Amino acid sequence: QVDLVESGGDSVQAGGSLRISCAGSGYVYSGYSKVWFRQIPGKQREGVAAIGGNGRIIYAASVKGRFTISHDNAQNTLYLQMDRLEPDDTATYYCAAGPYAEPSTDPAEFLYWGQGTQVTVSS
Repeated sequence: QVDLVESGGDSVQAGGSLRISCAGSGYVYSGYSKVWFRQIPGKQREGVAAIGGNGRIIYAASVKGRFTISHDNAQNTLYLQMDRLEPDDTATYYCAAGPYAEPSTDPAEFLYWGQGTQVTVSS
C-alpha cells in the first residue's frame, strides 16, 4: 500500500512563490519514481516534474527554470517549489509514484496518486 497526501496549495499573485508537499507512506516508497502532475478540468493531465528512483530529475519545458522538485528521504515527502508563478500554472496538482528507476512525466506509468491540491495564480 502506498498513500500520498498533497498539501500546500493556495491562491497567489502572478510572480509569487509557493511550495507544495506530498507526504508518502508505504514500503520502498523512497526508492520509487515520484512525480508532480497538474490538471485543469476538461484538460489532459500534464506532467510537471519527476524524480526517478535513481535520483534523476526531469521537468516539463513549461516550468523548467521556475519549479524545483525535491524529496526528503527521511520524511518521505516530495516537494515542488514553484517560483515566478504564472496564471497558466493554475491547476490541481497531484503527486504520483511508481516502482520505476527512471523519471517520467507520463501519467500512464503511475499507479499511486494523491487527491490533489489546488494552486490558483491570479494576474
